[in-house]
Amino acid sequence: MQYTYLGRTGMRVSRLCLGTMNFGARTSQDEAFKIMDRALELGINFFDTADVYGQGATEKIIGNWFAQGNQRRERVVLATKTYEPMDDPVDGPNDARGISAYKIYRHLDASLKRLQTDHVELYQMHHIDHRINWNEVYGALENVIQQGKAYYVGSSNFGARHLAYAKAAADNRHFLGLVSEQHRYNLLCRLPELEVLPAAQELGMGILTWSPLGGGLLADHLLDGNTDPQSKRAAAVKRLTPAQRTQLQRYADLCADLEETESNVAIAWLLANPAVTAPVIGPRTVGQLENIVHALDINLSPDVLAELDDIFPGPGGAAPEAYAW
Repeated sequence: MQYTYLGRTGMRVSRLCLGTMNFGARTSQDEAFKIMDRALELGINFFDTADVYGQGATEKIIGNWFAQGNQRRERVVLATKTYEPMDDPVDGPNDARGISAYKIYRHLDASLKRLQTDHVELYQMHHIDHRINWNEVYGALENVIQQGKAYYVGSSNFGARHLAYAKAAADNRHFLGLVSEQHRYNLLCRLPELEVLPAAQELGMGILTWSPLGGGLLADHLLDGNTDPQSKRAAAVKRLTPAQRTQLQRYADLCADLEETESNVAIAWLLANPAVTAPVIGPRTVGQLENIVHALDINLSPDVLAELDDIFPGPGGAAPEAYAW
């Protein structure tokens, strides 16, 4: 396993982050336990979840896994998130999308109870709240850090301007502020190269990438026709335009020439970007996890990277040079 620092912090995390959204929904607790055990064996120490996954069910599965002991909790850098409603009638009108001191205190305590731990290493805002008051939010986040309930705080789905606002507000408070941004980024979604990735790099923030396989469109053997016709994957294939089919076929042919799977090349491409700390992978089985780890061993040559740019054109680099003189 390879490790790197999370942004400008001194905390080291694995170059692959285990995403857990499937736990409880598409993956049973028993299989989830096996995946997490195998992840530790493979050297993956960075796990990501969220309170809203399964309305708390995913966090409960992770908590039950920690409860087995054998230093499982101590060996994991754990990240969770808040923002979405949790269907809690006690919260009344405050059970709504958004970020507030109220939500940070109440939702973090609820997450810790489900996770059967007294802290998380990284507490993330799951989305930008455009009404955000940084004095309110940072006041609460500073408190939970001082209480030892979180070590660092991060964001997810923020725009570059929000990262800049957050950094300025943190500097005014002499607070470390956000150390990471979790963002949708893959070969099919390269818009973050315009603003978010360069901003994060300049601000010293780590980038965690969700949906590294483009919602399954960059998965193995997508166009082979061997998919269950009733599956979501088959439905996604049916929606492809002729241009998209041509694009994905070119990608499949390139991967075949490299003698690598489509999913591993997609992950390797992300790992080759110096702005990326770790792709958030979401295996549903131990076999899928073991397959993905091979991506760490793939070194894409400049020629292959150029071919991928030709198949999946990006925005042309960072703003403003991507579109202005």
